[in-house]
Amino acid sequence: MALRQLILTKRISELKAKLEALRSKDEDFETRVAEMQKREAELEASVEEITEATSEDDRKIVDEAVAEFELEQEALKVEREENEVEKTKLQDEIQKLTDELEEINKKAAPVPAGAERQNERTVKNNMEIRKGFFSGMHSEQRDSIIASTEVKEFLSRVRELKGQNRAVTGAELQIPVTLLDVLRNNLDRYSKLIKYVRLKPVAGKARQTIAGAVPEGIWTEAVGVLNELAFAYAQVEVDGYKVGGFVPVPNSTLEDSDINLATDLMDGIGQAIGLAVDKAIIYGNRAKMLQGIVTRLAQESKPSDWPQKGPDWTDLHTTHILKINPASYTTAEDFWAAVLVKLGVAEPDYAVGNTFWAMNHKTKMALMAKCVSFNAAGALVAGQMGTMPIEGGDIVELSFIPDNDIVGGYGSLYLLAERAGADVSSSEHVKFIEDQTVFKGTARYDGMPIRGEAFVVINIANTDPTTTVIFAQDLANTVATPKALPTAGSYTGAQSVALSCDTPGATIYYTTNGSTPTTSSTAYNGPIAVAATATIKAIAVKSGMTNSVVMTAAYTIS
Repeated sequence: MALRQLILTKRISELKAKLEALRSKDEDFETRVAEMQKREAELEASVEEITEATSEDDRKIVDEAVAEFELEQEALKVEREENEVEKTKLQDEIQKLTDELEEINKKAAPVPAGAERQNERTVKNNMEIRKGFFSGMHSEQRDSIIASTEVKEFLSRVRELKGQNRAVTGAELQIPVTLLDVLRNNLDRYSKLIKYVRLKPVAGKARQTIAGAVPEGIWTEAVGVLNELAFAYAQVEVDGYKVGGFVPVPNSTLEDSDINLATDLMDGIGQAIGLAVDKAIIYGNRAKMLQGIVTRLAQESKPSDWPQKGPDWTDLHTTHILKINPASYTTAEDFWAAVLVKLGVAEPDYAVGNTFWAMNHKTKMALMAKCVSFNAAGALVAGQMGTMPIEGGDIVELSFIPDNDIVGGYGSLYLLAERAGADVSSSEHVKFIEDQTVFKGTARYDGMPIRGEAFVVINIANTDPTTTVIFAQDLANTVATPKALPTAGSYTGAQSVALSCDTPGATIYYTTNGSTPTTSSTAYNGPIAVAATATIKAIAVKSGMTNSVVMTAAYTIS
């Protein structure tokens, strides 16, 4: 090995050691952040307790504690930022030296045997990939991505998670930007709707400005003074809610090539994200997720969290949620005429591009049945395939949409905000029987229709369209249901009922008259004396989590 190659190899090794040392600080930062959040909550409680009767000395103590906390908080922020800057500098330097080393190695490499067939091999190696995560790319492009330092390090750290059956503290891996770009470009393969909506990358919480009504131009004399046109603009605020899924990867793949590992892992993440995003675009309930099209149309009053500077809220639940009685139409032509009139309720103002119409497979087949006819050769054909007859919008099949419901409109007027970055980490459980390691993939999105008038939902079987669907429960972020001991039942003599909750730090609120408890009900602080027949109902609440379901325990005392 040449002297320069030895020097570069040693220098790269030293820099990687320094980079690992900086990465090891991340776990400490997370611990300190958690401690700061706890202190912040305690200080907030202290501030809330200040009243007119609080002495000046006590006020001064609280003020000093708050000032000290803010200084420490700012110092931690600066320290984390400096650490990130140093990591970036090291990564750039490592990449630069690695590129130099690779260039030297290429020049020093011996000429391979059979050089006369090099052109043939180059053509074969540069063939377009037709399936998997890297679909649509040439193998040469794929290989260059896999060969990059950041991707190799990412895959190496993923392999280190193999076989771990516990929570992996500090092991969360940020997906390299190069892979993330490919994931974004492929999202239309995983999400059927994402190519129809307006996808906007944002950093953190952001306000998106949207155009309001466009004023009419004013005619004047050729030499007249121009009039000012008053354009109205509105703003909607978008955040970044996490969407994720578990991705089982066979251990054999973890031991396989970088190409196979990257393809399987990123393909699984893409599918998990795509399926969740589609369902939320249609039916998202705004509870830590997107606001769905149908949810917006079903609103009967202006929500309390409607953006202050947003577009004017309009009641659309009677004008844009419609149904058709097929028995009222004796011919297919009359039926289709009625369908088109209903679809025409979606307003195209300010829209860019065409419409889309989402429905399940059974509904699509029902529509096709209305288009059946015989062609000139006497063959039975359907005049509708992948688009809505006459109207021309694309038909999108989504299995979660109920039978006979059609949801759609002008997708460009649905704003889907994508937070930068996606992560992958090992799960707490390993499917060791199937010889698989389970990873989780997460990304962050928010979104909402910026003009509800651009969408419509209709039912073609004369029933009210479905406006809500059940999403998988977020058990990890829902407070556990309270428990009561002794359990509900019949007892001789008075009982002392103790309530408990498996979620640490949760507060229990209860009632004894059978009414539904709220945070205004009595807070539990000790056993409840039950001397006569009564029904105890309780909920558990914790900041940052969804309230538990109501526990009901009926006691009959004789």
